[in-house]
Amino acid sequence: TASISGAFVALVEAFWSMKQRGVIDRIPLSDTVAAVSVGIVDGTTVLDLCYVEDSNAEVDMNFVMTGKGLLIEVQGTAEKAPFSKELLDQMYQYAYKGIIDITEAQRQVLGPHLPL
Repeated sequence: TASISGAFVALVEAFWSMKQRGVIDRIPLSDTVAAVSVGIVDGTTVLDLCYVEDSNAEVDMNFVMTGKGLLIEVQGTAEKAPFSKELLDQMYQYAYKGIIDITEAQRQVLGPHLPL
């Protein structure tokens, strides 16, 4: 998931460079893109799973969203047993909050290069 969030930053920088050189007139983006993992580990919801947490998760999911919270991709697996819609909703809420935080970090890093 870090690769998606980081790749978006690299994409904006590439577009910025192209705009500065006159290759493009504007940066052709309408929103930010970020990704985060969420899982259930030992019965607890965990945001941004590390390798050990991911390996031991009862459920693990990846969410890719725009900065406005629109879903691009959702992928999830019940590793040990089926899980409820309520648990899915809870993981979505964690992911949404995480995406908002990642989007803010992207905006801080990119500054004026991000015209959104």
